[in-house]
This record gives sequence, C-alpha cells and structure tokens, in this order.
Amino acid sequence: MNLLPVAIEKTKAKRGARSQFVVKMDAQRFERLANVFGYFNPDFLKSLDRAEEDARKGRVHKINSLKDLE
Repeated sequence: MNLLPVAIEKTKAKRGARSQFVVKMDAQRFERLANVFGYFNPDFLKSLDRAEEDARKGRVHKINSLKDLE
C-alpha cells in the first residue's frame, strides 16, 4: 500500500470556532486521491451535471439537519 504524502497544518481558530486544518498536496497526488474516491467515474460526473442543472433551475432545498428528512 502506497502512502500519500501530504502536509497537514492546524490553523488558529477564532474564539469559540471549531478547529480547522489545511491539507496540502500536489496536483498529481490530488488527482490520484480523487480517482480512488471515484470522482472521475462517468456516472459521478453525470450526477454532478444533473445537480448543477437542478441548482440553476431552483430545484434544491437547503437542509439544516438530516433529521429533517425522516
């Protein structure tokens, strides 16, 4: 198993905010990671196109919580 070398830096969070991290990697390694997650899969890319079309036509609703879906 190959390791994916990345640089992870913790940023200073404002008072009361959650901790945040910055992950840095080069473009080639990012593309390899995206491929592992299936982001270059044609079906996934088609679903992104459909989602953008729905957003343009106003067919999206903001969900505050997954509990609202029950």
